[in-house]
Amino acid sequence: MPLLNTITTPYAEAFLQVAESNKEVDRVVAEAKDVLALWNDSPELSDAMSSPVLEVDSKKLALENIFDGKVTPSFLNLMKLLADRQRIGFLDAVLERLLELYREQRNIALATVTSASDLTKDQQADLLKKVKSVAGTDNLEINLKVDPDLIGGFIVNVGSKVIDASLAGQVRRLGLALAKST
Repeated sequence: MPLLNTITTPYAEAFLQVAESNKEVDRVVAEAKDVLALWNDSPELSDAMSSPVLEVDSKKLALENIFDGKVTPSFLNLMKLLADRQRIGFLDAVLERLLELYREQRNIALATVTSASDLTKDQQADLLKKVKSVAGTDNLEINLKVDPDLIGGFIVNVGSKVIDASLAGQVRRLGLALAKST
C-alpha cells in the first residue's frame, strides 16, 4: 500500500462509516465531489490549508466560514479533525480515497473520458452507452475532462482499458509505424 494510502484510508473508511450510520452516504459523496472540485480549482485554498505558517485554529475557522451550511456537520468535522492532526493538506487525497471506497462497495466502475472539446448532452449519452459496453456494467460513473492537445476525438479510460480515438493518438501511432518501417 502506498504511503499516501496508509494516511488517507483510515480517515476515508471512518468517514464513510459515519456517513452510513447517519444515512447520508449519497449526500456526502456528492459533497466530496464538490469540495474536491473546489480544492483542485483553488490552489490558494489548498496552499493556505497546507501551510505550516497558519495556526490550526485559523484553519478551522476558515473551514467553518467557507463550508458551514454547505456540507453536512460530519463532513465539516472531518475537515476540522484533519486540521487538528495537521493533515488538512491531504484533504484531496482523503476525498479521492473516500470516492474509491464508495465505488468499490457499490461495484461502480469509473470511466474517465478526455475529449478535445466539451461534449454535448447527446454526445455524452452516446458515449455513455458505448463506455457501458466496454466496462461491462451499468454501474458507471463518468468523469469528463477537456484537453485541447488531443486536437480532436477522445480518450476513454475504464480500469486498465484505454480507448484512444483522438487525433493526437492517431498521429502518435502513425509516427511509431513510420519509425518502425524505416
